[in-house]
Amino acid sequence: MRKYIYILVFLLTSHISYPTSVSFSQDFHLSQYDEAPLNLNPALTGFYNGTFRIHSHYRTQWNSIAGNPYTTALLSGEQHLKKISVGGQIANQRAGAGNYNVFGLQLSASYDKPLDYKKNHRISAGVQAGFAYKSVNINKLIFESQYSSANGGGFDNSLSNGEPNLGKNIFIPDLNFGLIYYYSKNKSRLNPFIGITAFHLTNPKESFFSESNKLPIRLLAHGGCKINISEKLQFVPKLLYMQQANAKEITAGMDANYYLQNTTAFLILGTAYRNKDAIICFVGLKYGRTTYKISYDINNSTLKTATGGRGGFELSITLIGTRYKPTPIPNCPRPI
Repeated sequence: MRKYIYILVFLLTSHISYPTSVSFSQDFHLSQYDEAPLNLNPALTGFYNGTFRIHSHYRTQWNSIAGNPYTTALLSGEQHLKKISVGGQIANQRAGAGNYNVFGLQLSASYDKPLDYKKNHRISAGVQAGFAYKSVNINKLIFESQYSSANGGGFDNSLSNGEPNLGKNIFIPDLNFGLIYYYSKNKSRLNPFIGITAFHLTNPKESFFSESNKLPIRLLAHGGCKINISEKLQFVPKLLYMQQANAKEITAGMDANYYLQNTTAFLILGTAYRNKDAIICFVGLKYGRTTYKISYDINNSTLKTATGGRGGFELSITLIGTRYKPTPIPNCPRPI
């Protein structure tokens, strides 16, 4: 019984690093999911026009109700080679009173191939391999067996937690695969794209106990279409769907890109809705080779009474190495 009480407390005070919660509260995920390509689909490795791409990402959530808020930090880089593109991502996530921490490293490679002689219809396939190292500070957690009735009652961390098989860290190898189709013709009115990803293909063991708990495969589908109204204005409706075991997440949104004439900048505005969880507002600026974007989640889940609608703040910065263009036109395709 103590084990199940601990698991419940652990999930309530920390997080699962993938969207697998059966409740409607927020686990670790990114509202700006399409700004972190290697975290979304390994087929997006090298999916840019330029010489290299560097991306950084930071998210914090639940400051309004958690003493130790949930934070996520990502850093990735990509490079084109002769026939393939390669990239790597490091990520660190932390949550809860027990300083539950997940450090991950992923290396990816993709191959892009045209499907027609005009090379407008294209498909990209990518593979990603790496690991996650998960740890928890047991000394900062409390257990049922540590409750003492002495001096009016309370918890005493010097008492045994009653969990001799509880580990402090685990190492999880990981393997992911993704595909994406896109229509790349420049000056086309519509540039649609659709991708799929399968994470944790090897069903690795994931447990702090001496049990063979397997991490289920997480399936992800994402898509949308860049609608080119003019050289100054584009809209990008998009959709994300994820499922892992019995848990599901759906996010629908719309971005608008507006070219600021006589500058090297684009203004980015957008909004999205994550099912039974949050309304997300975006604002960003693409200036020269760098894109800055911030977003905020307005919580509308069953926790909104406690949070007052306060959810998560997110910041992303992307730098693409490329030749300078005095009058930039949005690259096609730009599915993210």
